[in-house]
Amino acid sequence: MITLSEAKVWLITGCSTGFGRHIAQQAIEAGYNVVVTARNVEQVTDLTAGHEDQVIALPLDVTNPEQIRNVVDRTIERFNRIDVLVNNAGIGYFSSVEESVEEETRKMFEVNFWGLMHVTNAVLPHMRSQKSGHIINFSSIGGLTSFPTLGYYHASKYAVEGISESLAQELHPFNIHVTLIEPSGFRTDWGGRSSVKTETSIPELKESAVGQMLQGIGLGAGQEPGDPAKAAEAVIKVVETTEPPLRLLLGQQAYEAATYKFNNLLASIEQWKEVTVNTDYKQ
Repeated sequence: MITLSEAKVWLITGCSTGFGRHIAQQAIEAGYNVVVTARNVEQVTDLTAGHEDQVIALPLDVTNPEQIRNVVDRTIERFNRIDVLVNNAGIGYFSSVEESVEEETRKMFEVNFWGLMHVTNAVLPHMRSQKSGHIINFSSIGGLTSFPTLGYYHASKYAVEGISESLAQELHPFNIHVTLIEPSGFRTDWGGRSSVKTETSIPELKESAVGQMLQGIGLGAGQEPGDPAKAAEAVIKVVETTEPPLRLLLGQQAYEAATYKFNNLLASIEQWKEVTVNTDYKQ
């Protein structure tokens, strides 16, 4: 049984619903010390009930630098360290690339990419000092492969993927792990309250896959095959292993989409290998 003095300290963003809430609940049940955060802290204070000795709830908008500093400072003040950072906070945006609203896409990048990185950079000095830690960055199967109507969302998650790969290499000497979580469809609120949609008005696009997908958004809400409680179990398992992976796909659809993408990518690379390698200077 984990004693509170031995328990790892988890800092989790976006705990009001979905993955963040499930991960927080299971980390608390496992006996870890947990800092739960949300833009509206009243939505997560219930998680502290009966666990006041191991859980604190703090307000956090990941686009607010002052709140980020406060959360990190309060966490260190209370628990003296941060062992696990779960960058879960994120939003979605649905539109054709051509018709996307820049204000909305920039807002999404501020949360999905810059917010994630600002929280990470605030935590890193403490992890480097203690020479240990684990950063869990929520990406998506949409960080590996793309679909119509999600172009800018994909761009934000591809950015998370790229910077996480570099970060993992930079932090390896400090015994700090980085893991990307790449879910497919799960029964969270991502396709509802946590996303924005801009309808298409271009006739040709209305009749294409863009129009079909935009019309279908929301129809499958609540029917996704992924179980967020099982996803939370998987995240805790990754944190508890001695050799965590850089990437963890979640969901059958994620597995199928990723293997389809990379099998085809490898085949294309091999098909064009001669052209590729012949662009170097002759030795």
